[in-house]
Amino acid sequence: MENLLQLHQEFTKTGVLISFNGSLSNSIIEEIGNAIKRYLHEENREKGMISDIFSAYIEQTQNINNYISCHDIDEAHRSSIILISSVNCQYHITSGNSIRKADVLSLKQKIDHINSLDKEGLKQYHKEQRRKVRDPDAKTAGLGLIDIARRSQGGLVYRFDPLDDEYDFFSLQVTIQGA
Repeated sequence: MENLLQLHQEFTKTGVLISFNGSLSNSIIEEIGNAIKRYLHEENREKGMISDIFSAYIEQTQNINNYISCHDIDEAHRSSIILISSVNCQYHITSGNSIRKADVLSLKQKIDHINSLDKEGLKQYHKEQRRKVRDPDAKTAGLGLIDIARRSQGGLVYRFDPLDDEYDFFSLQVTIQGA
């Protein structure tokens, strides 16, 4: 039980409001999302900020779920983590999941491209991607990371950490400015 106290103290010190560690499902995503909205509403946060935080959370968790379902990820690598924290009027939505090493370079290039764009560039890139003809088998339109970047301050902060010969652990953090 001592470790739980240490974890609680670390969460308090770093401003963690909500955390989840495990395999995501649509019902878990929905329940956590509802908890986030209730918490922020009870804290009297602005509707626009609540919407930005909720949207970033939904996009990140759906990206994880879609990646796992589309890439036949083995059971040992299906677990993910989501943290929502608040420090100095900034909300950080942080997610992490296993990703195949073969997919790292293309994801890194996509994020780097998104991070290189200013607000107007993100708006234009979003329009271009929305108008693209999609593969009929695609599960998403590929707009999630762009949407997150449009709502965030400081871009998409990410890293890849080696797990084993086949997988890396992908971490993504976005920051939403509070009032």
